[in-house]
Amino acid sequence: MSSQDIPEENLPAGQDHAHGAVSVADEANPFADPGLPPHEHRIQDIDERAAKRSERVVALLFTVSMLAAVGFIASYVTISPDTSVFVFPIGHISALNFALGLTLGTALFCIGAGAVHWARTLMSDVEVAAERHPISAPAEVRAQVHADFKQGAKESALGRRKLIRNTMLGALTLVPLSGVVLLRDLGPLPGTSLRHTLWAKGKLLVNTNTNQPLRPEDVAVGSLTFVRPEGLEEADEDFQNEIAKAAVMIIRLQPGNIKDKRELDWSHEGIVAFSKICTHVGCPISLYEQQTHHVLCPCHQSTFDLSDGARVIFGPAGHALPQLRIGVNDEGYLQALGDFEEPVGPAFWERG
Repeated sequence: MSSQDIPEENLPAGQDHAHGAVSVADEANPFADPGLPPHEHRIQDIDERAAKRSERVVALLFTVSMLAAVGFIASYVTISPDTSVFVFPIGHISALNFALGLTLGTALFCIGAGAVHWARTLMSDVEVAAERHPISAPAEVRAQVHADFKQGAKESALGRRKLIRNTMLGALTLVPLSGVVLLRDLGPLPGTSLRHTLWAKGKLLVNTNTNQPLRPEDVAVGSLTFVRPEGLEEADEDFQNEIAKAAVMIIRLQPGNIKDKRELDWSHEGIVAFSKICTHVGCPISLYEQQTHHVLCPCHQSTFDLSDGARVIFGPAGHALPQLRIGVNDEGYLQALGDFEEPVGPAFWERG
């Protein structure tokens, strides 16, 4: 129990609540309650010019934070990831990483330093001692807490120190924007690329294993062959992005076994071409059951009937596989007669 909790008449001689003065007799007692030291006013509490100086320092720190946040965004947009800079004693490092770390670190540090300087020089520093209370505070204690909070908010001078308030709000607004520009790393804006592939009228169907264009006689009844559009090579820089949309499988069926009229019209002598990309989450389909004409996605077991417009007969996929219309050119090679008429992949048409 502190001296705040002891009735005045029970305090040792020479000791009071306010200053904690201890009598000579109690100086030898190491367990004597020293009380609270007298409160010493800061210079900012008694000199408005000093308070103004502290206010300008806090505002300067918040302003530097804003400039650093803008510098972070500018660095992210303008500096190439391949640019390097020499930093002693580390050596050559990525200029982009160095600029991002320096600017973001400065922005966060200045917000923290500004808040600390504001609290230590301008907010109230009077120590208030109170008795411990049960976890479930009574109504009068809650009322006191609310009153203390309002008093603290008033003493922080946030409403009166408009320069601090406005620069702090600016700093806290700009720093989160640093995270927004990181969304650029999710990739370029898709534009219309999700709705179109490299398939176009006249594009030959190239066997992905032999890298040779296919003739109808190269495709046996009941066989499954994977093809890509003519001109798309594995050495191409954007090969992975393009093949993820343009991968196609061709199967030769007996024309009498094809149930869907459009599928039959878009085929050539029973050779049908469908997207290899599952319409559930975009996995590549690779399992074919010859007797039933079913293909199975190995990820979540979505099953499609290639003799009936590649409709879904089992599993979580929501749509049939898009069909590619094919024919033959003057030289007898299989060719596309256009692009897919709907976007390939997982239920994209439901989202956009």
